[in-house]
Amino acid sequence: MEKKYAVLGVLVLMLATTVAFAGGVDTAFYAGTGTTVGMFTNTVGTAVTGLHIEFDQEVTLVNKIEFGGYLPALGEMTGTTFDFAGGSLVAGGSVELDWQPADAKPTLIQWLSGGMATGTPYFATVEAFGVILSQGIVAMREAHPDLLQAAFAQFFLDNQDFFTTVSQSLGMPLQESLMPIIMSAPAEGIANFFNTLVGMLGVTDLNGLMGGDVDFSALLALLGS
Repeated sequence: MEKKYAVLGVLVLMLATTVAFAGGVDTAFYAGTGTTVGMFTNTVGTAVTGLHIEFDQEVTLVNKIEFGGYLPALGEMTGTTFDFAGGSLVAGGSVELDWQPADAKPTLIQWLSGGMATGTPYFATVEAFGVILSQGIVAMREAHPDLLQAAFAQFFLDNQDFFTTVSQSLGMPLQESLMPIIMSAPAEGIANFFNTLVGMLGVTDLNGLMGGDVDFSALLALLGS
């Protein structure tokens, strides 16, 4: 693995872990007759009041069915971004959406509660991932900054040998470089930083970012508390 690739891979995985919640969007996709059927189940653990979904191309939603509630559409049924809100969906409830063209794919799916994202989102592109991780970092930082700092300190300690090697290759301590961004930058700043790193590498898909032998138990324990 190239040095710069290793650095970005660690950064992405580290930040991704900070937005991993106990539950979120469980997805299933089926081929219909000229359509794709998407089933989105609420695994957040509580009722939600909205659904946000984005596609990789313009689609027309030809069918919507809720199981366990009602989330009316806000806007037209043709486009690339859709919001459903104004009702509620019980924990374990599902929303079925059927769309055309069949080759269109969701890039971001989020449950909403009171207009705010809740639970683990579904994301399928680098851009969507950047948005999600930056929002998650800021939300956790505002709610539990001391716990977030302690978790990252333990995370670096657990992976000390790995980060020492990477820091030496960069000529500067990686922890000292990343923590000011994590603890102070707005979501947009974190997302811009992420996109800059991705652009430097020319990476275009999530598979190109994920990987590496890193122990994330400290961050996972924080999120489970």
